[in-house]
Formats: sequence, C-alpha cells, structure tokens
Amino acid sequence: MRIVLISGIVFVHIPFDAASSPYEGAYGAFDWIRVFLTEALFRVGVPCLSAISGYLLFRSGQENFSYKKTVRTKVQTVFLPFLLWNCAFIAAILLATSVGVGDGYLPDPLHASGRDLMTQVLAVENFPANVPLYFLRDLFVCILLSPILAWLISRAPILTLTALLVIALIPELSIYIVLKRSILFTFSLGIFLALQQFDLKALDRFASVGVLLLLASSALLATAIFFTGPSLPDWVQFFRNALAIGGALGFWLLSAPLIKTQIGQRLAKTGSLSFWIFCAHYPLLIFLWILWGKADLSFYPLFFVLSFVLLFPLLALSNGLCRKNTPRVYAVLTGGRTKRSVNPASQRDVSPELVSQQR
Repeated sequence: MRIVLISGIVFVHIPFDAASSPYEGAYGAFDWIRVFLTEALFRVGVPCLSAISGYLLFRSGQENFSYKKTVRTKVQTVFLPFLLWNCAFIAAILLATSVGVGDGYLPDPLHASGRDLMTQVLAVENFPANVPLYFLRDLFVCILLSPILAWLISRAPILTLTALLVIALIPELSIYIVLKRSILFTFSLGIFLALQQFDLKALDRFASVGVLLLLASSALLATAIFFTGPSLPDWVQFFRNALAIGGALGFWLLSAPLIKTQIGQRLAKTGSLSFWIFCAHYPLLIFLWILWGKADLSFYPLFFVLSFVLLFPLLALSNGLCRKNTPRVYAVLTGGRTKRSVNPASQRDVSPELVSQQR
C-alpha cells in the first residue's frame, strides 16, 4: 500500500491559484472530482502510513523494543532524508530566485526572519519548504515519543486513544508537538494493534464493504466541501478529520484484493521508488506550475492532468539515474531503502511504511 498511498498524496499537492480554485465552480464536475481526490479520498494517506509505522515499530513487542537503537536508526532513515531533501529544495529556491524565476511561487529564504527560516528548514512551527516532508518531521517526533505512548497504551489503552482521538478531531486545535494531530492518534493506534497482537488480516472478508464505505464517505465529504468551501464550517472540518482517520481502515482493506492482482504484485515490488516519489514530487510539481504560469495558459484541467501524467515518468527516471550512477548518494537520500520486496503476497500483513523497519 505504500506506493498506492504516496501516489494519492501526490494528488493532494497539485498546485492551483485563486483563479483555478475548485470552489469557483468554473469547471463543473471536474472541480468536484478534484475535491474528491485532494480533499477527501487521499487525505487518508498520511494517517494510514503513520498507523503502519506505529504498528511495525512495536510488532515484536515492548520487551524487544530498543529505544536507543531505534532513534539511531531513525535519524538515518527519517530525519536525515527530511533534512537533505528540504535543504536541497531551499537551495533550488535560492538558485531560481537569483535568476528571477519563481517570484510569487516560492518562499523567500533570503529575506525570511530567523524564526521563519527555522520553520522552512526544520518545520519548527509550520510546514517546511518542501511541504509534504512535514510527515517525516511528525513521524520522527512520534518515534521519539514512542516509549511514552507505548507505556500509556499498555496501561490505559482506551483512555489514551480516546484522548488522542478527541485532540485529532477538534477543528482548529494546535498542540505544537506535531503539525498534523491525526498522526499522533493513528501512530498510537498502530502501537495498540501491535501490542495487542491483532490479526491484521482478520477483516479481509469485509474488504469490499470497507472500500465501498470509504468511497461513499469520501464522495459525501467532497460534496460537503465543494458546496461550503473554501472556508469550511466546523462540522465539515470535523467530518474531514474523522474520515482521514477512519478511512485508513478502508485503504488497508483495499490491500486484500489488490495484492492478489498482477498490478498489486508489481506495485509491491517498487521498493525505494515510493520514498523517492514522496520526497521529490512537491518540488517537481512547483517547477511544472511555474512553467505553466510562463506558458500563459488558463485551462486548469489540462495542467492537472498533464502534471500527473508527466510527474511519475520523470520521478521514475530520476530515481533510476540516481540509483544507478550515484548509489551511495541514493542510499542516503532514501534512508537506506535500496532493497526491493521479494515476496509481496506474504508481506501484506507487514505492509512497508515510509520508515522501513527492515533496514
């Protein structure tokens, strides 16, 4: 599911401006489809990935969990790639702005305050320059907190998960520890499933129903957002937060029929490409958006489709070139995720996360 979820996250970050906002209704059904994909269905991606991360971290039980070893490993597999990819994008921004490219599209690190620059680089208070990498930042924070979360869950699971769920669902609440509150809950839910030794295939027989409920709920949410956005009322934000969390189950159930197909088998063997896509897609999308602006074209659906069509071949090409020509650099940029899955059908119950526990 890693490559499926990350491909969905790409939809969320396809840029647009005020003139091409889906809430203007200029493109009718196409605008609703955009909202369905970017604001409803694929908002599930990050919570699902974080739940998998929490599960794999404690899959062998608390007694076999080494905090020191885990933190040392995650510095290499999570924090270092976050820092390198983000700083590389900031360097690209400085280069682009120095030649007059990207004005109005990109943040301005040269004229940012020290506080704002720290946020652009390290996501201290808000999203980093390479926006999707906030997930790696939040995931690393969850890993640092994992012994506390595991201790609380092992002693008061219902109370702990309920408290974290309430924090995740309340609109406009900031806790500053993580940028996305749902990550803290879903990561902890993954820990709970691991400590309880829950059979992750137990609900496979309900896969069809689960996926249909996910699609129906996403369609309902998209309709609510489409007619109330962009300033969403609290009840719509609550619905969106709830679906982002509950929808993770629907996406997990999708893996049951998907892994039995030929395309599912191929997706399970993509290995480190998914991490490369996750880290590199946002800068490339912004570059394509700048080119689109220079082309002075106004039919936004064309950009939306073309950006998605061009993005994956370009990312696959750059991934292959870097992996082949500079393997050591590639290993650092992907946090050591250089191996491919060898038996995807047998690995569905240990679905690989962004932070590969096998490295």
